[in-house]
Amino acid sequence: MNFFRIFSQEIPSDVTVLAGGVSFSLHKFPLVSKCGYIRKMVSESNDADLSEIQTPDIPGGAEAFELAAKFCYGINFEISIENIALLRCVAEYLEMTEDYAVGNLVARTEAYLSEMALKSLAGAVSVLHLSENLLPLAEKIKLVSRCIDAIAFMACRESQFSMTGRSDTGNEGILSSTMSQPKPIVDWWAEELTILRIDIFQRVLVAMMARGFKQYALGPILMLYAQKSLRGLEIFGKGRKKIELQQEHEKRVVLETIVSLLPRERNVLSVSFLSMLLRAAIYLETTVACRLDLEKRMALQLGQAALDDLLIPSYSFTGDTLFDVDTIQRIMMNYLEYTVEGNRLGYQADGEYVSPPPSDTERVGKLMENYLAEIASDRNLTVSRFIGLAELIPEQSRITEDGMYRAIDIFLKAHPALSDMERKKVCSLMDCQKLSREACAHAAQNDRLPVQTVVQVLYYEQQRLRDVMNGNPMGGDSPALPSKVNLYSTDIHAVSDEISKLKRENEDLKIELVKMKMRLKEIEKSGGRSATGSPMSNTSPSADKPPLPRRSFINSVSKKLGRLYPFVRSEGNSIAKTRARPSKNRRHSIS
Repeated sequence: MNFFRIFSQEIPSDVTVLAGGVSFSLHKFPLVSKCGYIRKMVSESNDADLSEIQTPDIPGGAEAFELAAKFCYGINFEISIENIALLRCVAEYLEMTEDYAVGNLVARTEAYLSEMALKSLAGAVSVLHLSENLLPLAEKIKLVSRCIDAIAFMACRESQFSMTGRSDTGNEGILSSTMSQPKPIVDWWAEELTILRIDIFQRVLVAMMARGFKQYALGPILMLYAQKSLRGLEIFGKGRKKIELQQEHEKRVVLETIVSLLPRERNVLSVSFLSMLLRAAIYLETTVACRLDLEKRMALQLGQAALDDLLIPSYSFTGDTLFDVDTIQRIMMNYLEYTVEGNRLGYQADGEYVSPPPSDTERVGKLMENYLAEIASDRNLTVSRFIGLAELIPEQSRITEDGMYRAIDIFLKAHPALSDMERKKVCSLMDCQKLSREACAHAAQNDRLPVQTVVQVLYYEQQRLRDVMNGNPMGGDSPALPSKVNLYSTDIHAVSDEISKLKRENEDLKIELVKMKMRLKEIEKSGGRSATGSPMSNTSPSADKPPLPRRSFINSVSKKLGRLYPFVRSEGNSIAKTRARPSKNRRHSIS
């Protein structure tokens, strides 16, 4: 191709240059006068009439060589942010230095970089981004390192200026809270860095920290970069991967690098963001170290998590559970380990370790109970995994056992084929003494619970009522009693009728319990006679397995227990109606 017709019309071209797959018909004299590379090719050639010159691996290809040729011919063109990296690299490749001509292309491009391109943060980022396609030559001439250093310097300056401005406008209360728990604001230039390749982006952040940029302030920048670079991953549903292997590898490298750069300070990143990274890490099958790091970070802030943050889909396709239970179990174990051994585990700004605050315990307990209730309906969830996860919930975090009872009830309904022994093991997870009055009334009539558990519920409820009527504050101070009713008021006459009625009901309940004990003893005796060979009818229980009490009797006891709630009935609503509906469409009850 002939791009310089004005010269070729007067003087025929005497050399053809091949650059980037394109042929340029040019003249030796203007090229040799400014290009050391072409001068050497002509002088060292054995052919006196060299007519073809090849430029293998020329940076920027045909576009870059065309600009360099125009410069040799004296054709004006504009040097800009968009082409400065291209020009600087091709000038280096063609050896267009001051040794061959004054004011050559290398000097011109260096002057533009120093005076224009690297004077603004946006310009430096743009030049650095364009240099990514010009490696390794851009690295050799230190164009990449100069851009990184300029970006780091200006980013630190902008960050300090913005922090100073925010401090001047804030009051002392805001400043004190910021000092104790820094929450950096995303600066305007953070979006600029998201166009960089991950390895160059990492080098920029490292250079910024070397200049004094606070590590906790990297959080928002990393969040922006992750959201942009990991966009398109289907990590919120269970399905086969719809991603090419090369793209999967690139995103895996991006994710592992981002995790390695995460700030070590607590509460800088939200739990939702950490959960998103963990989902992506499982989906992309990153290194085990990467996933374990994210699990530990989530454990440190587990008290701030929402239920949706823990509902991580299981990306295995072997008929496993719907949600990744093993990951949540490890997170909970890390949380407990931080709580017990806080000085040895947990991140802090100086690299030391610290346990989560005690106020998180109750929130974590409630969160894990809700998680248990959510996964309990999964038919693939085994008894051992359900019990293993439930046993990790600290007892001191459970003020009442209503949440645990709800999860157990859902699990028993979703797994009707459980043996009696398995149902007993599951029900042993809850403390019947800590059930509320509403939960006791529900459990007393729950056919899915073992008889022993129902009897235990009835016994503790009767004991609780006896303590209340005897005026024992310790016995009556229980989550089973509504806070809105004051049983210890000095105005005894106002509730004397209700107390008398409770006493009569309590006596009836005692009689029913005595009858139940007598019937159980008779059944045991008859079972013993059967074991020694005594004749028994066809309806008698077997020797190795005592029969359950008659269902009608349990129902009668449960109905009498239901009449022992005058304070709830006085509001005009039944126990079932007083249950608060969940805010989301969760499985809060399966009755």
